[in-house]
Amino acid sequence: MRGFPQTLFPFTGAHGSNRARPAWRLALILLAPMLVGCAIAEPVNLGDVKQQVSAYHENGYQQDLQAVGAAAQDWITWRAPQVTKPALVLDIDETSLSNWPQIKANDFGYFTGGPCRQLPDGPCGVYAWDRTAKAKAIGPTLELFKVARSTGVSVFFVTGRYEFERAATVENLRKAGYVDKDGRNGWAALIMRPAGTSTPSAADFKAPERAKIEMRGYTIIANVGDQASDLGGGHAERGFLLPDPFYRVP
Repeated sequence: MRGFPQTLFPFTGAHGSNRARPAWRLALILLAPMLVGCAIAEPVNLGDVKQQVSAYHENGYQQDLQAVGAAAQDWITWRAPQVTKPALVLDIDETSLSNWPQIKANDFGYFTGGPCRQLPDGPCGVYAWDRTAKAKAIGPTLELFKVARSTGVSVFFVTGRYEFERAATVENLRKAGYVDKDGRNGWAALIMRPAGTSTPSAADFKAPERAKIEMRGYTIIANVGDQASDLGGGHAERGFLLPDPFYRVP
């Protein structure tokens, strides 16, 4: 055997001896668990996973979105009348708006820079895509938004998008239908990241922002997002997690 520390094998002779054999056995006993622990099973092939995710988007995704949306609607319609200033917090990407055309064009890759001129083919930079303001509404979330507004619930968008995308984001939300019956913006506030800032987790940004909403006298009866980090950190009575196998935000 090569590469083992010699201190584990105290040979007594030039070619070893019977007295050395117990030390060999002891070394193997001690090292065996470490050697087994180093083994990593081959993961599922990435190409296969991409095919599975794409198939899920076409058959299963919408049903799962609707199931979560229906549960959130039931909760909001029951809870809202019991609260003086009820509020609903919504994430944007893959919660309120779908970026599927950009995700598919990039074959699940993610890059912020570059143009987006060849849809349905890539490449398609994230910021360029956002500027088109063409993302469609996530249907069950839009329905939830309308139910919330009809029951007097204030809606707050809390997103990881940066401030420099505010104009395009407002345009997109309006085009997608997030407006009140009179055509005005249907949200109480659109909260975005200040340019140049970052946090280890989205929760580190979003939870304090929800706390600020509470400080204004609102009770956040529901918080809806597609990432666990959208819901982490508290400051909401209930959280509703939409399905999203397309990417992970810590």
